[in-house]
Amino acid sequence: MTEMANTKFEPSKVEADVPNLLEIRGVKRHFPVRTGILDRATKAVKAVDGVDLTIGSGETLGLVGESGCGKSTLGRTVVRLDDPTEGEILFEGVDIAHLTDRELLPYRRQIQIIFQNPFSSLNPRLTAGNMLMEPLKLHGVGTHTERQARVQELLDVVGLQAEHYDRYPHEFSGGQRQRLGIARALALKPKLIICDEPVSALDVSIQSQIINLLQDLQDEFGLSYLFISHDLSVVEHVSDRVAVMYLGRIVELASAEDLYLKTYHPYTRALMSALPVPDPEIETEEIILEGGVPSPIDPPPGCHFTTRCPFATEACSASTPPLLEHAPNHWVRCLRIDEIS
Repeated sequence: MTEMANTKFEPSKVEADVPNLLEIRGVKRHFPVRTGILDRATKAVKAVDGVDLTIGSGETLGLVGESGCGKSTLGRTVVRLDDPTEGEILFEGVDIAHLTDRELLPYRRQIQIIFQNPFSSLNPRLTAGNMLMEPLKLHGVGTHTERQARVQELLDVVGLQAEHYDRYPHEFSGGQRQRLGIARALALKPKLIICDEPVSALDVSIQSQIINLLQDLQDEFGLSYLFISHDLSVVEHVSDRVAVMYLGRIVELASAEDLYLKTYHPYTRALMSALPVPDPEIETEEIILEGGVPSPIDPPPGCHFTTRCPFATEACSASTPPLLEHAPNHWVRCLRIDEIS
């Protein structure tokens, strides 16, 4: 094993020249499974099972993985829609993981979320104007006139018109609804936005418009994004760094350029092999993983990927491999990395 690979992952070490806006340290989110007449919690769904990540100021961190791996749960936990079971969530150095609702209120202005389904995340009884007014009222921002001006400004920033102010969600197209969701996330001038599959429910022709809008807003307002997606092509396009998640754990983390150039973890290799190559002259071999993702209620011991990994040995099930630096700023969670890379 190389000297670099002996270095265990520490959130503050990644992109050390960029100040960390957010640090996630050992975060777990377990959902109790209650059974029996007494409704006792006998097991738990280990949706997020010990995650360490950082997001720098003005950075986009992509988070990819199969459905059910815990990506969205991690995003909801960061924004405190779900409470973490363990761990720390440091926003500008302050641990917000276990703050009360009252203590958390100032930080809710700084961390917002854009949901996957733009229709189900909007209140059908409120017009666009009233919907954007709600967070401003809740946080006591400005006078009524100032709030109205802010709403008009938000509509303009996301590419909607003044006449959209009095329309209801069902009167918008899918792309317009997502623009409205983005405007709502921007209302309180946040520093960090969790983008939870923000384009997966949209037509392909609209996806690029929304992605370009998010990038323009990031440049204009200095936003940081946690961009959650299962679309590897989209993540490559928008991300500075990419984290690969499997069954509640980060298995590989690197800059987007490095990760798409050279992957190390067997799971990441399988994901990347599914990417289409536009050049028909290039022959590629798709890696087909056997079996399905194990249940997060009873994940495999040691490395969670052992049941599907072609390189797994008994040692892989004996202990949980740490996230180690295998190459400069390229972190991998695999005991056999030196043998298979």
